[in-house]
Formats: sequence, C-alpha cells, structure tokens
Amino acid sequence: MQNVQRQAIAPDRGAILTKAAMRAAERLDMSGRLLAEVLGVSEAQVSRFRKDEACLAEHTKPYELAAMLVRVFRSLDAISGGDETVARSWLTQMNSALGARPSERITSVQGLADVVTYLDARRAPI
Repeated sequence: MQNVQRQAIAPDRGAILTKAAMRAAERLDMSGRLLAEVLGVSEAQVSRFRKDEACLAEHTKPYELAAMLVRVFRSLDAISGGDETVARSWLTQMNSALGARPSERITSVQGLADVVTYLDARRAPI
C-alpha cells in the first residue's frame, strides 16, 4: 500500500525536465526554431512544450538532449555569475575553441556534447 502511495506522488520527470529546458531556452533567448533543432523535434512540438500541452518522454532522444541543454544553461549561469546578457552573448558569439558559434554547434548531438564538455572544463579548471 505504501509503495502505491509513493508512486502516486512521485514527480513526473518528463514534466520537470520540460519546464527546466523551456526556462533555460527562454533565459538564453533561444528561438523556437533553434530549440526545435537542438531537441530534434518540430517547432510545433516546442510550442506545445511551452504551453504545457505536452512534455518530454523519459528514455527518448529529445529528453536526453533537453537534459544536456539544461546542463549548458547551468554551466553558463555559473560562469557568468547569473548575468543572462553575458550568457546570451556567449551563445551567439564566435568561439575559436569550438570552431563556431555555440548556438550553431548545439544543433547537433556531437556539437551539444562538445559545448557541454567545453563549459564543464571552464567551470572546474585544474
């Protein structure tokens, strides 16, 4: 009986990650088109996410990509001291270490992984 109660009140991980990803995209001033490219979904689906009409399903590629996007945001937030203007600017400016604008790199899985790795290294220098 107690196990059933725990399942009933367990948070929906998909809904939580969807809200986090939408908030990260909003704070980074990402367009619906760019967000759709990053997550590998349609712009219409992004619109449904933003309106709380749909959420990411666990164990799917868009779910995993959204988790990485949230990680990018959290790293940028920490590096920039919470200054969204700095984070937005970093995302759109040419980055010689990445060989492109981060906003261009994050549209592919490998590019998103490279941006996460780059930011992780910047957050915790040895």
